[in-house]
Amino acid sequence: MTDIHTISEGGFNAAVVAASLTDEHAADKVDILNELAPEQAAEVLRLLPRETAIEVLDKPELLFGPEIIEALPQDVAVPLLAGMSSDMAADLIQQLQDPPRSALLEGLDSASRHAIKSLLAYPENTAGAMMTIEFVSAPADWTVERTLQHIRQVERTRETVYAIYVLHPTTRRLVGAVSLRRLIAGEPHATIGSLAVTPITTLPLADREDVARLIARHDLLAVPVVDKAAHLLGIVTFDDVIDAIIEENTEDAQKFGGMEAIEEPYMQIKLGDMIRKRGVWLAVLFVSEMLTASVMQHFEGELEKALVLTLFIPLIMSSGGNSGSQATSLLIRALALHDVKLSDWWKVALRELPTGLLLGAGLGVIGMIRVVAWQKLGIYDYGEHWLLVGLTVAAALIGVVTFGSVVGSMLPFALQRVGFDPASASAPFVATLVDVTGLMIYFSAALLILRGTLL
Repeated sequence: MTDIHTISEGGFNAAVVAASLTDEHAADKVDILNELAPEQAAEVLRLLPRETAIEVLDKPELLFGPEIIEALPQDVAVPLLAGMSSDMAADLIQQLQDPPRSALLEGLDSASRHAIKSLLAYPENTAGAMMTIEFVSAPADWTVERTLQHIRQVERTRETVYAIYVLHPTTRRLVGAVSLRRLIAGEPHATIGSLAVTPITTLPLADREDVARLIARHDLLAVPVVDKAAHLLGIVTFDDVIDAIIEENTEDAQKFGGMEAIEEPYMQIKLGDMIRKRGVWLAVLFVSEMLTASVMQHFEGELEKALVLTLFIPLIMSSGGNSGSQATSLLIRALALHDVKLSDWWKVALRELPTGLLLGAGLGVIGMIRVVAWQKLGIYDYGEHWLLVGLTVAAALIGVVTFGSVVGSMLPFALQRVGFDPASASAPFVATLVDVTGLMIYFSAALLILRGTLL
């Protein structure tokens, strides 16, 4: 692969970079252009053959597609947009601002403009927004021979030819689908309607995660998108779904970390946007953690009488937070995969309650052993009531871990019920919530067990 730093050591030269891309794979061309400023990448694209430039712009891995299009002269950008797949062109147009956006749309031929505008009309993250209209279709009364001839004529302008969608000759409704393999194996004079099978379809407003599950469940290379009257609007291909899954998983991973999801790559996001997306959640978590200090102030008297209890505060808080984070992560994924539904919340609660009790009991035993071992081995003296201190720690661990498991499993249900993304019940948020309640459980157990001795 060409090293962009090597070819530009004497300063940026668009002609040199363009010449170096001649023998590169499309994905490698994209990697090289991603290392340039958008204006420089635009200069390079101008020097590439039109088909090559379109191929590069069609790659979702290109980081600065909208900026590159905006940096190009309109008489260069418009033909490139017209040659791109309609879904990718719509994505680029959508990210532009006016006046460039309107100017580029008006410069397109009527067919391209209509295709892009129709895709832009669908909400983001739906099948309609993801689909492409570059597919192969044919009337049900066409013969195999005629259909193959049609494929030879249009294959360069179609995103995939592995499935041919069969339409009713009169109403143009989708009535079936034929794989390319089955078509090739068919008798030349047989109609494709006789070879068609009932297709798996989706609606344009279906969520992209539902489309991904549909493709995975039925092992499809593409799924047709139809309206309520069964007219074929477009197809969502397997590679589009992979891109959507990667984007969705990235957003969820960022939310798990306790921040708002970012759309741009890490190295490209502006400082102000980074501060805004991370700072808001940090402030919310910080204010929540203030409740921890309030709880400790409330039990200040008990802490003064039994200072030994402070030694186990980090242990209690972290155990509760960890159990809550585990439960939250499990349930967020289960909800995303539709392993559980909102109506299953009570089943989950009944499952997490004994799970939390057993896990807490296990940690309580370990905590008790630790107190006994340190006392007997002379590592630390917990005082004359060391056994009661150990029991307090064990009881608190049972209560905190059980509470963390139950609450951590219920938060995703609660958020989804009110319309929020369950991924917002991130590990830091759960940990903060359990920290506060964990302290209350710990000190309540201490008051109950140590009353009349240390307290």
